[in-house]
Amino acid sequence: MTTSLPRPLHAFDPSELATAAENRRWPKWQTMALLHSLGLPVLNACVIEPGHGAAEVRTAARVLAAAVGTRTLMIRSDGGVEKKQYYRGGNTFLIEEIPSRSSALLSDGRAVILAEPTNRFTNRLTVLARLDRPGRGQRGTFTLEALGPGYDVADLTRGQIPPQVTAQLDDVDFDRFQAPRWNEWQITEDLCPGGEDARRQRRLQRLAAQTLTDSGHLHNHADAPHAEAWLRERGFLHLFGPQPTRELLARRTGRLFEDAFVLARSQPNQNWHCLATAFSVFDKPRTVYWDLVDGERKYAATTPAAPLKERAA
Repeated sequence: MTTSLPRPLHAFDPSELATAAENRRWPKWQTMALLHSLGLPVLNACVIEPGHGAAEVRTAARVLAAAVGTRTLMIRSDGGVEKKQYYRGGNTFLIEEIPSRSSALLSDGRAVILAEPTNRFTNRLTVLARLDRPGRGQRGTFTLEALGPGYDVADLTRGQIPPQVTAQLDDVDFDRFQAPRWNEWQITEDLCPGGEDARRQRRLQRLAAQTLTDSGHLHNHADAPHAEAWLRERGFLHLFGPQPTRELLARRTGRLFEDAFVLARSQPNQNWHCLATAFSVFDKPRTVYWDLVDGERKYAATTPAAPLKERAA
């Protein structure tokens, strides 16, 4: 993988993409390069490895910001094989703030991934796609878990917020593509009384405790009512409106299934048991894949085993 700075991902030529997609030192960056090389939509981004200082970070931020035409950038980070506790990125900052926000991550031996900004408060649809099988050559299950307007990927992967809609295919042969018939999908919807209110409250609590405090929008003792007021004051009303998640997901099940096969065949570890990727539909609208994760290889071997859903995420 090339470490020259600054190089936005979307400026890589095919050979550079192939090199980045084969290097597993920084798994998030590797899979972003892999996804992009396969023609799947990903955010434009650049990686800054440990050992680089504020000057390199500043240069990378300015070049990427100029490439995408923005004054803000998202900060993600990559620690390689992760411990259970690590920096939860995804927030957006002014480019002037990027060096100071990145310094502690680099000092801790983590790579910093700068990406074009997104508005995590106005997403239309968020999907976690999982491929599960007992072993290579054996049939398995393809599952889509979805949340609708106003939610984001972190709610599904680490927010312990249950999906509104789940779509599942059983007896899938991941070695031979066959488009499923519509009646083969098992689609379930969470219609529990009070379930959506509880889900929304959990989302607001996460925003108050993590997202809005980390980005400096709320103080450290903010709670769910503060987060709701902040969203409403800025016109970010998606979370409080209709949640047509079943219909939004149904439009994309076929394409997500096709993409999953492409991802499975491109996975370096063909002995995988559980693969997962996250998919977002932004408000513009625009679609983006985030990462491709081998559920058994995300965390260090010394870490106690996580529940299946968390390992996949």
